[in-house]
Amino acid sequence: MRATPQRPERPAQSTRRPRLYVLDGLRLVAALGVLSWHWMGVQRWPDIWHGTTAHLMPAGHALGSYGWLGVELFFLISGFVICMSCWGRSVGDFVTSRVTRLFPAYWVAVLLTSAVLYFAPHRWGNDTSRPSLMRVLTNLSMAHAPLGVNDIDAVYWTLWIELRFYIIFGVVVAMGLTYRRVLAFCGVWGFLSLISASVNFPLLDAVVQSQYSWYFIAGMAFFLMYRFGQNLLLWGIVGFCWLMALNRITIMLHTNEYGAGHPLSWKLAAGVVTLSFALVGLAAVGAFNRINWRWLTVAGALTYPLYLIHQEIGFELITRLSRYLPPYPTVAVSLAIMLTVAYALHRLVERPFAPLLKRGLAASFAAVRRNGEPAQAG
Repeated sequence: MRATPQRPERPAQSTRRPRLYVLDGLRLVAALGVLSWHWMGVQRWPDIWHGTTAHLMPAGHALGSYGWLGVELFFLISGFVICMSCWGRSVGDFVTSRVTRLFPAYWVAVLLTSAVLYFAPHRWGNDTSRPSLMRVLTNLSMAHAPLGVNDIDAVYWTLWIELRFYIIFGVVVAMGLTYRRVLAFCGVWGFLSLISASVNFPLLDAVVQSQYSWYFIAGMAFFLMYRFGQNLLLWGIVGFCWLMALNRITIMLHTNEYGAGHPLSWKLAAGVVTLSFALVGLAAVGAFNRINWRWLTVAGALTYPLYLIHQEIGFELITRLSRYLPPYPTVAVSLAIMLTVAYALHRLVERPFAPLLKRGLAASFAAVRRNGEPAQAG
């Protein structure tokens, strides 16, 4: 009697897939969307522009009023990329890749922004005081939010969300990433997100982040399509996440109406979210494989440093330039300067220091492996 062959834990490894240059471009689009929201969409701080953006640049304000949805696109891409970057790697490799990706540019951005706020204290926002040394040092940890310490730059709030995603996904990485385990993780995280949204359990929601979890989950499902091929189950996960995302943007819609200074359209916001899902989905199934423009790699590299510096430093720049230039030239010149600074951060900070940090962390995790055996008696 012949033995029944065991079912493989996951589909066979596929051949190496082409680099998705389009994701680099989408990252930059997301960053520019958030930038447009802060620079042109928000009207709460008229001192920045010496007037309201709706009056000074109506078209720019109308476009920027929905730029906050770039954050949702960021999270969708993040779910995809985190799977892609750590597939087949150890938890040490995973931690090393995240630390070297996030922290070098972040540390410099915190110090640079703190210096600008100290020597040119702003006149907008909720905290107009010079940053204290304690606040600056705590921000350097990237874990200041749960301690109740204000961001040096308000955009840092998304980094704490990313960090929590990395921590809970790190559990799966430690077990070893497989098709089945990632699917199970998506299912459990989605179920807990539904529970969290329906009960008053702050600790659970602090972990599962039900407002944004659907983007990360959909991004992971899109990655599984990209690596192993599409099927009905994966599309079902994506479709469910899309429906939940459309529901959850209602909360952010009401929150951001305060910043925009007028009602926002749920239909337009839903359209932007749907387009984001569609673009990442098309990338996952290979629709953009022919796009291999090398400049998109540079664009993707600029995204993170641009995101880190564009708000507080950008506001100070706009306040000064808008005294001499019309609104749209002010935006153009400010963006050119911010992109230049972002490129400098990438070339002078990320490229030289990330490898040094990577080598140090690799040696540290090697020591953990060498010394991980129980102590011998004697």
